[in-house]
Formats: sequence, structure tokens, C-alpha cells
Amino acid sequence: MAKIVVLATGGTIAGKSSSAGDGVAYQAAQIGVEDLLENVPGLRDLLGADTLEGEQIAQINSKDMEFAVWQRLAQRCAHWLAQADVRGIVVTHGTDTIEETAFFLQQTLASVPNAEKWQDKPVLLTCAMRPATARLSDGPQNLADTISVAQDTQARGVMVVVAGQVHDAAAVEKIHPYRLDAFSSGDGGPLAYVEESAVRWLRTPPGWPQQAEKGLWQALADTPPAQWPWVETLHSHTNADPRALQALAQAGVQGVVLVGTGNATLHQALEQAAQPLQDQGLALLLAPRCTASAVVRSAASAADPVPLAWYGAGQGSAPIALPASKARLLLLLRLLAQAGTMQAAS
Repeated sequence: MAKIVVLATGGTIAGKSSSAGDGVAYQAAQIGVEDLLENVPGLRDLLGADTLEGEQIAQINSKDMEFAVWQRLAQRCAHWLAQADVRGIVVTHGTDTIEETAFFLQQTLASVPNAEKWQDKPVLLTCAMRPATARLSDGPQNLADTISVAQDTQARGVMVVVAGQVHDAAAVEKIHPYRLDAFSSGDGGPLAYVEESAVRWLRTPPGWPQQAEKGLWQALADTPPAQWPWVETLHSHTNADPRALQALAQAGVQGVVLVGTGNATLHQALEQAAQPLQDQGLALLLAPRCTASAVVRSAASAADPVPLAWYGAGQGSAPIALPASKARLLLLLRLLAQAGTMQAAS
């Protein structure tokens, strides 16, 4: 017998509306974790010999997600993963920022000391596009599918389970504002499908990152969320004005992700403004505005004036250029780890 721990953070999956026919005008984060689980038909049969334990981490609309919630969520995940009888963790979340939280957990939990002890365990995030009170809410099915994935022996690392699909945390993006199948993993597609409570893997899940930012976990624990690095995103576009980047630097921003057009390229005005700011110590990364397919660089290409936010090199798969939301997190966590390392050395 093993335990699956459900950590609830709110979102549409826990939302309520005044009418069963209204799937838009609702209030998110209204239903507690115990009630969420009770609304999953046939849950006992699905679990078999396994047991569930629920814990309410937060009740928040995920568009309003905060660092303090992330910090507590990561700490509770680490606590439960370390328990020998825990098979895996399910996190209920809102759809708007689930891809950010998934990537955050993937990076931070990989940096926990002795994290190799749970390399065969998954942390699975799920959500809903319709509130719990909707006539045909997708939340109960998504929860049931996620529990099925948690019980599968191939499941490991951080993944998102939604609309019958299993997505890698680094690749998944929300691409539609209303449809039930609102998520995509781009060219690579989903890792698996959940069909009648069975998981059909299309390829082996990547699992936990083989490399983690040194000192990240300690820095995350020791640094109050209000003091985490300030990192913003800035899009390149027609008639881009470098004063926007310069204004951020003057305001004290510690990092900026520049979102490039096409094949991740920058307006010349932004390129020219970026170099002196990098020389002065401002951390910059480049991310693509077009995310449906891979960014392509040739051996003959000149080096990017701003480093591209590549992810996954040396981790068993072809590297991908992270979208802006995850590139921002990569830079934020890198700066957080560097600050923690410098503080520990002083």
C-alpha cells in the first residue's frame, strides 16, 4: 500500500459559479481539497490499495500566483517526496500559470540535497478549464487521470496532466483561453495519453533534471519571497524603443528576458541597447515569441548578442528554447542561486 498526496492551491478546478451553465463568470479557488476529491466518481476503485492524503497549500486564482505560495509548495513537495510510503504528489492548480509552477517545481526540487532518493517519483500538476459547478466540469476527470498517472511505474519528474494528455513541465504551454484541450507541448507533443485509467506512453518521460543550480534550494529556503530577484520580460516588436529596457535597468531590475520575433531575433535598437547594459551587469536572456516549433541556429550563425534561453542540453534530449514565461523563471532561479552562493561565501 502506498500513499498519493494531493496538494491543493485553488484555481478554476476549485471554482464556483452561480449557474451550472456559466463556465466563464465564476470565482476561482472556492472548494477545499477534501471536497475536490469527494467529487471524483469511482475514486475508491481507482485507488485500489493506495490511499490519498490532501493538504490545502493555498486558495488562489493562479493568475495571482505569488512567490510565497511557490516557496511553501516546493517545501511541502520536498517533505512528502522524502516519505518512503509516498508514491507521488498531485498538485491542483489554476490553468493560467500552471506551466510556470510546473517548471519552477521541476528546477527547485531537483536542487534539494539527496533528491536522487526520489528519482522514481512524480510530481503531477492538474487543473480544469471549467469550474467545479459547471454542468460538465472537466476537473474530476483530470484529477482521476492524474491519479492514474501517479500510480504508473514509468511516471517520474514533474509533468502536467490535463484533457487526457501528459505533458513535460519544460515543454507545456497554455495556448487556448477556453477550450478543454487548452495545452500543447509544441513539436514534441505530449508524453502520454490517459485512456480508461491506463497510461499509454509515447516516449519515456524525461524525469528529474540531471543538473540543478548549485545552492538553489538553500537560497530558496533562506530568502524571503519579497527579496527574490526582480526579473521582467520585454517584447521586441515593430519600432521597439530601447528606452523601455533602459528604464527597467534604471528602476533596479536584476534580469530581463527579451522576447524575440520570428526565429528569436531582436529589433536592432534593442540589440544595441542590450550590449552596454550586459556589460554593466544586467542579466539578459533571449526567448522566442514564436513557440509552436523549435528555434533553429546554424553553425555559421553569429553568436546571439543576448544568450538564448536553451534548456535540456546534456539531459538526454535535444535542447529547446524556452518560452518567455519559463525563460524568466530560469533567469530568476539562476540569480537566486547566485545570490545565495555569494551570501554563503561571505
